Amino acid sequence: MSSVELGDIVVNYRRRGSGPAVVLLHGLAEDHRSWDAVAACLEGFTTYAVDLRGHGQTGAGQGSGTLEQLSDDLTAFLNAVSGPAAVVGYSLGGTIALHAATAEDAPIRHLVVVATSSVVGAAAADFFAGRIAQLEAGDSAAFAAGLHGDTSLQIVSTADVDAVVARRLAAVGDGSGYINAARAMIGVRAEPLNPLLARIGAPLDIVGAAEDVFCPRRAADIIAGAVPHGRYHEIAGAGHLISVDQPECYGALLARLLHNGSLR
Repeated sequence: MSSVELGDIVVNYRRRGSGPAVVLLHGLAEDHRSWDAVAACLEGFTTYAVDLRGHGQTGAGQGSGTLEQLSDDLTAFLNAVSGPAAVVGYSLGGTIALHAATAEDAPIRHLVVVATSSVVGAAAADFFAGRIAQLEAGDSAAFAAGLHGDTSLQIVSTADVDAVVARRLAAVGDGSGYINAARAMIGVRAEPLNPLLARIGAPLDIVGAAEDVFCPRRAADIIAGAVPHGRYHEIAGAGHLISVDQPECYGALLARLLHNGSLR
């Protein structure tokens, strides 16, 4: 493991392999470990699996609860550590990467967003607000029970849900990063990314899961509609937590997309 001081936080990340740089951004209530099985498939690349602000071993700093701050964190990492790179963002990580890629000088050579949304509906905003309220009230039992229920709905395989939840709770830690990121996602309710997406010039691949009830095909279609050069790909037999349900298929698809992207 490595770390780097970027602004008000020390960012924890795991570097593997050699070759073109690929930065991996996890989802809400996860950390760099969620990429372990997938990164093992990405031979021929240098992968940087990053703990987002307030997740895993990365500090929360002075969280502003905005997508702008989280995308600035990504840009700072690209500029200071990996250099211009392909970026693979899952769920929350994908939304962060989309925002960062809209900047005119974004150091993103190829963008892959997985189980990602560029809009947040009223029900999702209420969901995030409820989880924030539990953490701010110090009701760790209610939050853990809620996360268990959420996780079970995100998995369609026979994976050990309890073990997955335990890893996710460890990634959440004291909850400050979860609260900060959830507030950022609520902000997308008021300011959707859609009007900005046409600015993305990097090659874009959009990956969905066939049985994802949290981020269904419609979310990918919205992104593809705003970025005409975006290409959609789907993984069968997976819910929202693709890395749990279909890690080998997921890793193989990403390897193919990244190799193709490096040739563009």
